[in-house]
Amino acid sequence: MAAAIDERKVLWLLGSIQFVNILEFMMVMPLGPDFTVGLGASTSDVGYVAAAYTGAAAVSGFAGAFVLDRFDRRRALFVAMVGLVLGTFAGGLAPTFGALMAARMVAGAFGGPATSLALSILSDVIPPERRGRAMGILMGAFSVASVVGVPCALELARLGTWRAPFVVVGSLGLLVTFGSLSALPSMTGHLRARAKDVTAWQEFRGLVGELFAMASRPLVLASWASSFSLFVGSFVMIPNLAAYVQANLGFPREWLGGLYMMGGVVSFGVSRLVGLIVDRYGTTYANAFGVGLFLPVVWWGFHFATTWTSVPVVFVFFFVAMGFRNMSVNTQATRVPMASERARFQSVQSMVQSAAASIAAVLSATLLSTRADGLVEGMPQVLVVSTVFNLALTPLVFLVALGLRRRDVSDTGATSAGVVPAMVPDPP
Repeated sequence: MAAAIDERKVLWLLGSIQFVNILEFMMVMPLGPDFTVGLGASTSDVGYVAAAYTGAAAVSGFAGAFVLDRFDRRRALFVAMVGLVLGTFAGGLAPTFGALMAARMVAGAFGGPATSLALSILSDVIPPERRGRAMGILMGAFSVASVVGVPCALELARLGTWRAPFVVVGSLGLLVTFGSLSALPSMTGHLRARAKDVTAWQEFRGLVGELFAMASRPLVLASWASSFSLFVGSFVMIPNLAAYVQANLGFPREWLGGLYMMGGVVSFGVSRLVGLIVDRYGTTYANAFGVGLFLPVVWWGFHFATTWTSVPVVFVFFFVAMGFRNMSVNTQATRVPMASERARFQSVQSMVQSAAASIAAVLSATLLSTRADGLVEGMPQVLVVSTVFNLALTPLVFLVALGLRRRDVSDTGATSAGVVPAMVPDPP
């Protein structure tokens, strides 16, 4: 009974931290049309702001791969959250577009490791047979941020100034950081097998060797490749969705908060459902469904649609598809690393995801342009890029599922492994 109560407590604390982290990142892109006007930049430049955050997160993710598994996860998470909060406040005070990009770099440098550490703590606490449900609860922070956070941020910007959401979220981040982390238990179980009395150089060489040994495993590489495809396929579109539906489809600005709220409500329910589906049927089925829904939705909504009336329906199904795709890849990734390398693995995965998002955001800013009349041009090219990476996603997820099944058969000492059928569910 105590163990179950402890699991719920940790999940609640991690969910609170993830809510702030996700909201801080999510709100910036819908606010793009507001702060670009306020800072005198082009609407299509929103992708560069997104790239500043994700690029910095990629660098810090790589650095974290060498160090995060050497510390108490609670203390490391505290430092990451404090840095994220400082970057958020700096964004709200930015006097120029360049200063805003610099502030987003600071936020990304700490926000990326915060996500890696949260996922590592979840993997340490929750056993594999319940991890899909736990991931569904943790990913529910995305939905709450969509339902409550992003709409409130958009309303704050509409009623006041685009700077207000940064100040409010930064203040909330301080409360969550000092309140939640003071109650989070120390997480040092992963340190017990670490060697003592080694020099700094020996430790560094050992870390490099461990990192390369981990990266040499095909299962690990396939998992990182699936994360890369997932994020490129999404973030080549996401930074400019708010600008596109307002400028090209005439969606009213005052309804933008409600649009994200509606999508978030659906996503909140879907996140729990997908967690159960993943535990029951495996990640490959869930991912294939998500990709199969995602592609027709985005092509219809952001290419063939000509009026704003279809936008609410498109956003609802967009969030549903995103939930299936994200949950399947992230849940599967928790099973790939060994216990002693979870934070290192999650750091590199965070780096891969952030690098993919940064590349995709820069690519979208390059492919898109803003005409003199305010219309955004170049969306078909963006959709082609998204389609290519989404079509690669499900085969990669299947390869990881196949590798996990073979590893589990090998670990149990089985001598006769049967042929794994196509679209096989992941092992429990």
